[in-house]
Amino acid sequence: MMQTARPLSSYRKYWAARFGTAPILPMSRAEMDALGWDSCDVILVTGDAYVDHPSFGMAVIGRALEAQGFRVGILAQPDWHGAEAFAALGRPNLFFGVTGGNMDSMVNRYTSDRRIRSNDAYTPGGAAGRRPDRAVIVYAQRCREAYGDVPIVIGGIEASLRRIAHYDYWSDQVRRSVLLDAKADLLVYGNAERQVVEIAHRLAAREPVSALTDIRGTAYVRRGAPADWYELDSAQLDTPGAVEAHADPYAMTAPGNPECAAPRTTAEGAKIVRFERQVPRADRARTVIRLPAFEAVKDDPVLYAHASRVMHLETNPGNARALIQRHGNRDVWINPPPIPLTTPELDGVFDLPYARRPHPAYGEENIPAWEMIRFSVNIMRGCFGGCTFCSITEHEGRIIQNRSEGSILREIEAIRDSVPGFTGVISDLGGPTANMYRIACKDPEIEAACRRPSCVYPDICTNLNTDHSALIQLYRKARALPGVKKVLVASGLRYDLAVKSPAYVKELVTHHVGGYLKIAPEHTESGPLSKMMKPGMGAYDRFKALFEKYSKEAGKEQYLIPYFIAAHPGTTDQDMLELALWLKRNGFRADQVQTFLPSPMASATAMYHSGKNPLRKVTRRSEAVPIPRGLKQRRLHKAFLRYHDPDNWPLLREALKRMGRADLIGNGKRHLVPAWQPAGTGGGGEGRRALPAKKGTFLTQHTGLPPQPHADGPRGKTKARGARRETPAPGRRGRAGRG
Repeated sequence: MMQTARPLSSYRKYWAARFGTAPILPMSRAEMDALGWDSCDVILVTGDAYVDHPSFGMAVIGRALEAQGFRVGILAQPDWHGAEAFAALGRPNLFFGVTGGNMDSMVNRYTSDRRIRSNDAYTPGGAAGRRPDRAVIVYAQRCREAYGDVPIVIGGIEASLRRIAHYDYWSDQVRRSVLLDAKADLLVYGNAERQVVEIAHRLAAREPVSALTDIRGTAYVRRGAPADWYELDSAQLDTPGAVEAHADPYAMTAPGNPECAAPRTTAEGAKIVRFERQVPRADRARTVIRLPAFEAVKDDPVLYAHASRVMHLETNPGNARALIQRHGNRDVWINPPPIPLTTPELDGVFDLPYARRPHPAYGEENIPAWEMIRFSVNIMRGCFGGCTFCSITEHEGRIIQNRSEGSILREIEAIRDSVPGFTGVISDLGGPTANMYRIACKDPEIEAACRRPSCVYPDICTNLNTDHSALIQLYRKARALPGVKKVLVASGLRYDLAVKSPAYVKELVTHHVGGYLKIAPEHTESGPLSKMMKPGMGAYDRFKALFEKYSKEAGKEQYLIPYFIAAHPGTTDQDMLELALWLKRNGFRADQVQTFLPSPMASATAMYHSGKNPLRKVTRRSEAVPIPRGLKQRRLHKAFLRYHDPDNWPLLREALKRMGRADLIGNGKRHLVPAWQPAGTGGGGEGRRALPAKKGTFLTQHTGLPPQPHADGPRGKTKARGARRETPAPGRRGRAGRG
């Protein structure tokens, strides 16, 4: 059975609860004075503009702490060039909480080609340059400069995905844990309400921050393991192969000692065991797995892939063990993941008194991310899909955390009654995935013991309950609310799961599609799909048949928008050619194309860096994964997705000749690219120029926008966005909406 945790509602409120609820959390001393505060108990520093809405992480954490009685101030996008801005609200009584924002700051600022983005969806006016590179590190250092004795807790997706030694795409090297570079006291990972609330109460009770070492979902720095713990060598759990060309990476293993027959102890007294069977079952909770040291994985991609694999196997809150990784003469200790929130706890988080708008300090300035989600509702957290390029499972976990119907319907009514500009349309009723609401393992004991990285790959697990009836019922109740004209589903749909419930597909297609529905096959070829942990095109074809059938029955002309990803590990030039031919045969033209971006800690990133497949046991003789690594090849893969753009034709002609497929160059329908070149094109750019079009076709172009937020913030992945079928939809002009 899944372990239980102390309920968020069980804490005695801090004495400052007497000040009541703030209309919006303060960002200045003047606002603090108006609330009657002489100081803040906690100050949260974020790289995003402050929007008091449950889709913005700092608003959630701030309101959750306020509900516990703490006074919380916000420093949103402070000037990081000095410490003055970090002292603007005074010294916090308990701690600074630091995050880069709803996105990793490097993903936010740079494209997959490492070019600086021209805008930032989380900044007023969409302006770029309001946050530093590696914002968590910079902000934490400035907090330390402002008040050196105040504990610093880092969190959010940037800290969460950089909690161990990680490959950093922008510097093309393995960096050490962000906990060390930020010089923070604690790191919280995942959705952090449970951890942050416990940290605040224990610090308020005068516990030193150095004593907070037993909180799940946190990481901290220490020297060695405690004397009463068993320490497992990860190489013996999942042997990475011979390492004779390298120094022994395991600081606690004596050189030349092949297989210890019995446990020994470290200088700190921790027992060292070489085989998991030597650990008594009763002591599993006191077992820590030692990953290869930072100095080893930094220089050895195979060991890096091994460490990534072991870490991903220890992510189920029901059975995960602590991890430890040596950095120099110190260890980064990572406690097991937090226990997921129960439905009443998650309801409590979403029912907090959010103002549901940006802070008044921004005036009338537009914040693009806010505009996108202002009429959307998040119904759940987590994802059990386990796609290797996606950060949702790594950050939120694969156990689905559901809100109750009542909480969701109350939020819809709050939008209807209080959000300016509401026209009766809920833009999205979804979450990280549209259709995982109330879907879980049939047996809690199996769920707690499971170590599979995905419940739906390579096939849907027989223990997974695929009943969509609760979601169908929710849709019906939502659209029946007075004042609600339409409820759309714009979150990504797991279509291989949806086909298990034709009744759900019918409900969705009949009532909740705004002309277009986005789904993500990601690719057509088995090579890259197997490295993504995505289903084959058979599932897409089955869903497409149901979609078209129920659209016809409803008397609606509706279209699927398939998303594809370029240059993913495991993808060859031939794979991209086959995908381009599929797109042409089916009359699709890709929109908003982006190539794979190796985000920190993802399994696909380990593939990109190592050339090995961490989905299987990693050895030096294991499968070599083809990696589209160079800029030229990555641009070629992107060009295959946009085969219709004349700027890409010279690059594609060159590639087709090299691949022995010059037969695809010509001016007929069977050809992929023409032999002629329009004047003024062929520069290889990614411009936004409108292409010559036949009447009645959709021609869309690359927008250059960063990955956009959805109902639960950004997905932390970069994909080739949208493909449009070359068929007009009645009554629509220009660019189609996103769903």
